Amino acid sequence: MFFKAGVLSFALLLASRVLGLVRESAQAAAFGATGLGDVAVLMLSLPDWLAGVLSSGALAYVLLPHWARETPAQQDATQKWVQWRLLWLAAALAVLLWLAQGPLAAWLLPGAAPQLRNAALVWSALALPAALLAGLWGTRLQHECDFVGLYSANLVVNAVVIAALLLLAWGGGAQGVPHGVSTLLGLSLLAAMLLRLAWQGWRLHGAKKARRLKRAPATAFGPALAAGVDGVDGVDGVDGPAAHSQPALSKVGGLPGWHSWLWAALAAGLPLTLPFAARSLASAAGAGALAVFNYAWKLVELPLVLAIQLVAALAFPAIARAHAHAATAEAPDGLHSPAMVQAVRSSLALAWTLACAAAAALVVGAPALASLLFGWGRMQPEALAQVAAWGATGAWGLLPQALAAVALTVLATLGRLRLAVLAYALALAVLLLAGAAGLHQGGALMGLLNVLFCGVALAAWWGLGPAARQCLPVRAMLVPLAVLLALACAAQWWAAAMGDLGHATLVRGFGKNQAFMLACSAWAAILVIASGWFGAPQLREALRS
Repeated sequence: MFFKAGVLSFALLLASRVLGLVRESAQAAAFGATGLGDVAVLMLSLPDWLAGVLSSGALAYVLLPHWARETPAQQDATQKWVQWRLLWLAAALAVLLWLAQGPLAAWLLPGAAPQLRNAALVWSALALPAALLAGLWGTRLQHECDFVGLYSANLVVNAVVIAALLLLAWGGGAQGVPHGVSTLLGLSLLAAMLLRLAWQGWRLHGAKKARRLKRAPATAFGPALAAGVDGVDGVDGVDGPAAHSQPALSKVGGLPGWHSWLWAALAAGLPLTLPFAARSLASAAGAGALAVFNYAWKLVELPLVLAIQLVAALAFPAIARAHAHAATAEAPDGLHSPAMVQAVRSSLALAWTLACAAAAALVVGAPALASLLFGWGRMQPEALAQVAAWGATGAWGLLPQALAAVALTVLATLGRLRLAVLAYALALAVLLLAGAAGLHQGGALMGLLNVLFCGVALAAWWGLGPAARQCLPVRAMLVPLAVLLALACAAQWWAAAMGDLGHATLVRGFGKNQAFMLACSAWAAILVIASGWFGAPQLREALRS
C-alpha cells in the first residue's frame, strides 16, 4: 500500500523539498540572521503561503471530486470560471496589501526597518496573482495525474530564486544598499512566478493535446463516434462537429456552495497558519529572529512533508476503499470493519515510526544538520546555535503531527472535518494570545507549538469516537517511542559530558565533528526504524504491502 505507491511523486517531491532547503541555505549564506534576512524570508514565502491558505488546499478538496464527474470540456469551463474569480480575488488582496502595508508589515515583521518590511509587502502583492493562478493550474495538473508537471513547477521557482541569492552571496550584493537588494529579490520572485506559470501552462497544453490525439482515430467514423457512445467522451472544448453539437456540456454547474469552499479553505489553511504566525511572533524579539525561527522550522518541515504527510496521502485511497467496501448495517460508517481498522493501524504505525525516527535524528544531530544547511556565508555562530536548539525542540512536535495527519485522513473519509478545523482555530487563537501576552522567544514558541499540535491530535482522534481505540497499534507505537526516549537521554548525557567541546559542532561550514554527529543522527533514525520493524507486525505489513 505504501512502499510501492507514489515512487515518482516521492522522487519529485523530494527534489522539490531538497531544492527548497538549498534556497534556505542560500538565504542564510547571503544575509545571515539579520533584518534583511527577515525581509527576504517574508518576501519569498508570503505569496505562496497566502495561495496555500486561500486557494490551493480548498481547490483540491472541492475541484478534484467535481472534475471527476465532468467531461474535459466542462472541466475547462469550470477552470476558466474559477480562474477569473481567483484573479479578481488576487487583485483585491493585492490592493489591500498595498494600502495596508504599514500595519500589516508591522505585525508580520516587527523586527525589521519600516521601509524594508513595507517593500516585502509590495513585492508580495505583485506576485500574489501569479501564486493564486499557479495553485489552480497545479490542481488541474493533479487531476490530469501529471505529477511531473505538478511537482517540478516548484523546481523552476527555487532555481530562479537560488540564482539571485547566490549572486548576492558571492557578489557581495547583500552588503550593499538594502533597497537595491530587496528590488533584486522582488524582481527574481516575479520572474520565478511567471516562469512557473509558463511551465504549468505548457504541461496543461500537452495534456489537452494528448487527449486530442487519443481520440483522433474515432473522428474518422463521423461526428457520432467522435462524441463517444454516451455523447460526452469526445467533447473537450476543441473545434469540430462533436464539440459544437452539445454546447450544454461546456457550461459550469453543480459546484459546491460557499460553505464547502470555506470549510475546505479552513481545513487546508489553518495547519499552514500556525508555524507562519509563530514565525511572525518570533520576529518581535529583534532583527534576524524571524529568519532563525524559519530555519529551525525547516529542520522539522522536511520530515513532516516527506514522511508523515506523504504516508497520510498514500493511505487516503486505501482507507477510502476500505470505508466504501466495508460499511454495513452494524457499522454504518465502516470504521469498525476489520479492513478499515487494518488500513488505519498500518498507516499510523508507519507514520508514527517515521516521526520517531525523524525526531531522533534531530535530537541527536540538530547541530550538525544546522551547520550543514545554514552554517555558510554570513550566518553568525550564535544564530546557528539557536537554529539547532529550536529545531531539536520542534522535533518533538512531529509525534502529535503524525497522529493528527492520519486522524485527519480518516475524518476526511468520513466527512467529519469540522471538529479538526475548530481545534486548529482554537490552537491559532491560543498562539496569538500568547504572543499578545509577550511570548516572543523562539524556543518557547516552538515548545508551545508542540503543545498545540498535541491538542489538535487529541481532538482529531476524539472525533473518531470509540472506534479510535481499535485503530491504535499500541505496541507499534510504544517500541519506537521507547527507543527515541533512550536516544534523547543518551544525547543529553553526551552533551553534558562533552561540555564546551560540544559547541565545536556549531561552526560555520562542515568538518569532521559535524560529519561524525551527522552519522550518529542517521544511525539513531535507523535504530528507531529497526525497533519498529522487529518490535511490531503493523510496520512490516505496511512496508511490504
